[in-house]
Amino acid sequence: MTDWLASRLPESLALLLTRVALAGIFWRSGRTKVEEGSALSITDNAYFLFEYEYTGLPIPADIAAPMATYAEHLFPILLVLGLLTRFAALSLLVMTLVIQFFVYPDAWWTTHIVWVALAAVLISRGAGAISLDAPLASRRAK
Repeated sequence: MTDWLASRLPESLALLLTRVALAGIFWRSGRTKVEEGSALSITDNAYFLFEYEYTGLPIPADIAAPMATYAEHLFPILLVLGLLTRFAALSLLVMTLVIQFFVYPDAWWTTHIVWVALAAVLISRGAGAISLDAPLASRRAK
């Protein structure tokens, strides 16, 4: 039983679940920043939050709001597809650290440590066999 649990299929399923979990966190956050019914039309409220609530960010709100919104849409899609997984997870890790240090510094133990752990697993292990990265990796190996 232990051998099977350590085999490629269970690991790939666990990595898929990890990808979907991390993607879901950021996707839902990204969707709160766009107009309902639109793909990526950023709300005035999102700009307001970046201007007046997320005041510790080291970049201007008019740049940070679109960057965060687009990142919270692009990187979760890449994670779910298992495409450029390590890059997407690293990007979301950096975003998490920015949020931790500049926006919500008291959220480490309640929230951000879980996001960091999910990203760290994906950065270290990759997407697994159930991904678009897998056939790309096998092509490179040839």
